Amino acid sequence: MDLKYLSHANNYFIGSISQDIFKLRNLEILYLQESGLSGSMPEDFQMMMNLIQLDISSCKLIGSIPISVGMLVNLTLLKLFSNQLVGHIPRETISSIYSGSIPREIGFLKQTSELDFSANNLYGTIPSTIGNMSNLYWLYLYDNHLIGSIPSEVGNLYFLSAIQLLLNDLSGPIPSSLGNLIHLESLLLYQNKLSGPIPSTIGNLAKLSTLSVFSNKLSGDIPKEINKITNMEDLQLGDNNFIGQLPHNICIGGKLIWLSAADNHFTGLVPKSLKNCYSLMRVRLQGNQLTDNITNSFGVYPNLDYMGLSDNNLYGHLSANWGKCKNLTSLKISNNNLSGTIPQELGGATFLNVLNLSSNHLIGKIPNDLGNLTSLIQLSLSNNHLSGEVPVHIASLQNLSALELATNNLSGFIPEQLGSLFGLLHLNMSQNKFHGNIPVEFGQLEVIEDLDLSGNFLNGTIPTMLGQLNHLQTLNLSHNNLSGTIPLSYGEMLSLTTVDISYNRLEGPIPSIPAFQKANIEELRNNKDLCGNNASTLKLCPTSSSNSHTPKTNKYLFVFGVLPVILGTVLLAIFVYGLSYLLCRTSRTKEYKAAAESHVENLFTMWSFAGKMVYQNIIDATEEFDNKHLIGVGGHGSVYKAELFTRQIVAVMKLHSLQNGEMSNLNAFGSEIQALTEIRHRNIVKLYGYCSHPLHSFLVYEFLEKGSMDKILKDDELATAFDWNKRVNVIKDVANALCYMHHHCSPPIIHRDISSKNVILDLEYVAHISDFGTAKFLNPDSSNWTSFVATFGYAAMG
Repeated sequence: MDLKYLSHANNYFIGSISQDIFKLRNLEILYLQESGLSGSMPEDFQMMMNLIQLDISSCKLIGSIPISVGMLVNLTLLKLFSNQLVGHIPRETISSIYSGSIPREIGFLKQTSELDFSANNLYGTIPSTIGNMSNLYWLYLYDNHLIGSIPSEVGNLYFLSAIQLLLNDLSGPIPSSLGNLIHLESLLLYQNKLSGPIPSTIGNLAKLSTLSVFSNKLSGDIPKEINKITNMEDLQLGDNNFIGQLPHNICIGGKLIWLSAADNHFTGLVPKSLKNCYSLMRVRLQGNQLTDNITNSFGVYPNLDYMGLSDNNLYGHLSANWGKCKNLTSLKISNNNLSGTIPQELGGATFLNVLNLSSNHLIGKIPNDLGNLTSLIQLSLSNNHLSGEVPVHIASLQNLSALELATNNLSGFIPEQLGSLFGLLHLNMSQNKFHGNIPVEFGQLEVIEDLDLSGNFLNGTIPTMLGQLNHLQTLNLSHNNLSGTIPLSYGEMLSLTTVDISYNRLEGPIPSIPAFQKANIEELRNNKDLCGNNASTLKLCPTSSSNSHTPKTNKYLFVFGVLPVILGTVLLAIFVYGLSYLLCRTSRTKEYKAAAESHVENLFTMWSFAGKMVYQNIIDATEEFDNKHLIGVGGHGSVYKAELFTRQIVAVMKLHSLQNGEMSNLNAFGSEIQALTEIRHRNIVKLYGYCSHPLHSFLVYEFLEKGSMDKILKDDELATAFDWNKRVNVIKDVANALCYMHHHCSPPIIHRDISSKNVILDLEYVAHISDFGTAKFLNPDSSNWTSFVATFGYAAMG
């Protein structure tokens, strides 16, 4: 037959590749990607000698890559990625005789410019014959189980632009021959077991823009030749054993965006070229031994998002320039030797989510201007020499999840306004000089998990309202001057696991709460007169009995004469006090209650997941929502790709942080949850779980491989593959979803923002509607007029 082009891509075939296909001797292009084909790779490719392009990616193929592929000497493109090839060969069978699951015959493909075997189960080594593929432009072997070293013959591939060998078990050194690849732009070798230094020949790669070797066993100094690379945009060296100094001219070209050298053994100064490197977005230098005066080491960066300098030996003062980095969301300079005061200009970085300056030598007062950082989720100033009172302006940080002020010289009363921080999970004000009472308003912190006020001069009694903190897990009130009894009863503070009330003047029985009953003597000692009938560490509480030596006449006089008068007076006083207290309490707490209900509802919920374990797994899988896992940005949040511990891939939408105290994102989050838990449809994205609290609010969806229609339409290659038949089907899918929402949901749901960004496609180009942050639930008896909320150009009119 004369057929030269055959494409069965993006179908739903069942079964293996038919042998009849090899009768098409004149075929030049064969596209079978994403077709659902399974079974073993066929062996008879030598019968199709005219093939120029072969793509069988994203199927379910198993077995070995056939040797006959090497006979297709006219191939310019060979893609077999995202299958299950060579998954059945146990690693222990790999030997020096068996070169591996990539056949040596691959070296015969001298015309091939793109080779992609990534995301399979390939074992064994990379054959040295790969160096014969002299026209190779892209080499993708990532996410397999390849072992052994990177063959030096790769350095023969003169035209290579990208090498991606990440996520394997490769060992040995980075070959110096890579310095021959003068056209190389991207070198991704991270998460392997490579050792030894980075070769000095790396400096020959003048076009290199991305070098990522993190999470290996590399060591030695960074070669000074790397300073010659003027196109560097992304340099990731983290989690290795590098020593010496960081390259000082790494941003000499002014293009550096990401710099990560965290968790190594670097010493010396912060690279000088960083001061005027205005392109910077993320810098991670934490976990080293850098020694530098950073007072003037950094400039003003308009795009900077993350700065991590913690766990070094840095000294000097905090620069006011940090407050001019308007897009900065994380500033972490903890565990260094910084001195001086906290500059009030820092209050200008209003997008900050995390500010961690703990474990330094900072002095002076906490600036009132920090109250302007209304996006803050974590404020950590512990273990410094700060003094003065805690500014009441801190209470305006309504998104705070963690407030850590421990081990300073702070004094005065604890501001009662902190009780309005309804999202607080962790509050540590220990080891200071606070005096006065524990604010009763702390009873409003309904979601708090850890409360530490130990090591102060607090007096008075423990507020009864603390018993309302049913999420509290750790309570430390030790080393104060608290007195009276402990006003907690059974059924309160059910989540409490650890308690320490030692070194106070408390008396009476301890509560019958498990945390108190199981407390050891060190957590209860040095009080006035505590007792407990069930606690093994305390004396038994006395039982009440009458005094046998009281004269009988006096007893009758007391019972029938004095006692009624006392009881009547007491009851009258209680009634008057109770009435005034209720009226006062109603007026004082009405505002607290209203605000608390709007902020606290469902503040920390994980649905259909294993609670905190999966929450932490998502945080780890996205590396605290690092941009390298970012796959899209929507109207209400950023979407990240995450692989759970079960190897399941999910999409995680992290809501944008609240700005200026607005409730829009919390409302959006609530709308999304309400909508997605009410509806089930093939063309509506599936919700697996959700988590909402001020540190990270996010939704967990099924992962749809093709991504948003917006992304596809903006990419010429993807848009070409997205032909008119697929587009018509997408329109039908969206129409089906909207019909379901409008006519089969009770109440009906109006999405209000159907755009190409919110239509997500799976491997088969089946459309799924997402992003319900503006959804409105219709009341059939109302007109439902609302303000405009949709994306202009996509709004439904009429």
